[in-house]
This record gives sequence, structure tokens and C-alpha cells, in this order.
Amino acid sequence: MLMTEHVEQYEQKDKEEGDSGKMLTTLERTMVRDLILLPYIDTMVSKSMQEVDRSGNMLTRTYLMAGRYIQNRVMQDTYRLQRELKQRNIKVLEDEQEDFLLYYKILFRGYQERFGLTRDVMKTEISLRLTRYTSELGAVLREQLK
Repeated sequence: MLMTEHVEQYEQKDKEEGDSGKMLTTLERTMVRDLILLPYIDTMVSKSMQEVDRSGNMLTRTYLMAGRYIQNRVMQDTYRLQRELKQRNIKVLEDEQEDFLLYYKILFRGYQERFGLTRDVMKTEISLRLTRYTSELGAVLREQLK
């Protein structure tokens, strides 16, 4: 005989194990999306750094240091996601591009799924992620000034 809370835990565990074999979880989809977006973020930061470098701005070194910090964080997140997805036996491959949609193939646990992102969603997600990285840099700088 199981207590009510144990039944709920057992059912939740059973449900998670059953879903993980056949379907991508929400967390895995988020990880795939992030892995797709991170190279775009790196490219955007690189282009911005090149523009700043050519601009002759007084704060060029400061902007470049901030850009390098963000690129390092992007690289760390990319490696972390690649490692995590590999452990979960998930591969992400570019598929095709149609007008405003980018498609990727996701190979996972013997299954295949097609994953699409619109350019608008990508822009929004990239903007959110860049804001997060910038906020993180601000927190690091504030901590250093204390």
C-alpha cells in the first residue's frame, strides 16, 4: 500500500520515464533551441565588436572587453549544451531554410523530429539572451567595484 504522496511521486516518475523514451521533453526542446541560437549570438557579437573596433570610439577597449566576456559565456553555454545533449543521445542537424523559417532535424533515442524556428522568434530569443548576458556582466562589474 502506498501513501497518496508516494503514489503521486511514483506516477510522476513513471510518466517522466515513459515520455523521455519517445518524446523530447520541454527542457530538451529548450536546450535544442538554445544550442541553435548560440552561434547566431556569437556572430552578432563578433560583428558588433568589429564595428566598434573600426569606429575609433574612446571606449573601444571597454566595449571589446565586454564583447569578449559575452563570447566566452556563449562558448561555455554551447559546450555545456553539447555535452548535455550528447549524454541524452540527442543530435541536432541543419535541415533547410524556407523564407522566414529555419528547420533542423533532431535525432533522439532512435527517433527523428523536425524543429522549426521563425526569424522573429529567433530575434526575440537572441535579444533576451543578450540582455541576460549583459546583465550578468553588469553584476560581475558591480561585484568587482565593491
